[in-house]
Amino acid sequence: MKKLLNVFLGSAFVLALAACGTEESTEEGSADAAASSDEPLSVVWYPNESGSELADAREEIGAILEETTGREVEHELTTDYAIAIESIVNDNADLAFTGAEGYIQAKERNDNIVPLVVPSGPSGTEEDALYYSWFATAVENMEQYETGEGEYSIDEFPGSNFSFVSTSSTSGFRVPTSTILNHFTETEEYADLAEEDLAESGRFFEQVMFGNTHQGSAVNLINDRADIAAFCDTCLENYVELAEGEENTPGAIYEVSEGAADPFSNLAGEQFGIISATPVLNAPFIANESTLGADVVAELQEVFASDEVANNEKIFVPEDAEEGGLFSKSADERFVVVEDEWFDPIRELSN
Repeated sequence: MKKLLNVFLGSAFVLALAACGTEESTEEGSADAAASSDEPLSVVWYPNESGSELADAREEIGAILEETTGREVEHELTTDYAIAIESIVNDNADLAFTGAEGYIQAKERNDNIVPLVVPSGPSGTEEDALYYSWFATAVENMEQYETGEGEYSIDEFPGSNFSFVSTSSTSGFRVPTSTILNHFTETEEYADLAEEDLAESGRFFEQVMFGNTHQGSAVNLINDRADIAAFCDTCLENYVELAEGEENTPGAIYEVSEGAADPFSNLAGEQFGIISATPVLNAPFIANESTLGADVVAELQEVFASDEVANNEKIFVPEDAEEGGLFSKSADERFVVVEDEWFDPIRELSN
């Protein structure tokens, strides 16, 4: 009996080792298959970057990906943030350009999603890799929110009509709602105010709307559908120009440029003013390691963070260029590699 038991245990141990070996082989095989795949590489873009005015920048990014991987690139253009996030979470896309909030939401649902690179700040590092989330209003309404010369308050926000971008937007929802909650939950009337209250009409805002893009949120403001709107500076820079004041400063006034592309093509000369400008972590390109493989991700990081790409004027467009692009080059801007922890300040906004 003892001998039979030993044989049984020994067999079970061998089978267990074989199972582990099979599982490891399967995982390694999947990674190898992903790395050697000749299927087209799918890159998904938020609606903000899906317009025709950024086609050249998308194609240049695609050309770099094709040269690095040897795979054809297919661009998936979207009309909704959720569609872009779903694509990469469900392994239907290999890469995406998202905001920090979009990356965080995708990472929570699929741990194989990792940051590829982020565009740096003027220093060429992640230290100043920032853009700005704006609260904006019509120029004629700015006085309503002014508390002193050059100073503005959000005290008058309750009861207004408000436009966000999307609940998956960092600068068009996560940062604005956090700013509002931090301010108003200190008051007795709104002590129990929650993010979901801000996303619906009635409790805080008279009417809440979503532009689906930063451009769409700005149009809601310009067309008087919204009294106040949240959107970011970088997504508007190809359509507007500074008319008065200092960039990204409360009190600054921006104007829609002549010849601006849709959805601003019929809005040239229309203006809006900035009530507040909050720094936000730059938007990352994110990668799906389960479809690409870790080695390919590492190779892409090396290429995108190279001097060659940093000096590519189709990607980092000189700030004095007539044509806009995906990123502007004022000094030493380039792509840099960051770790998941870099996005923790955005995660903490929802805690």
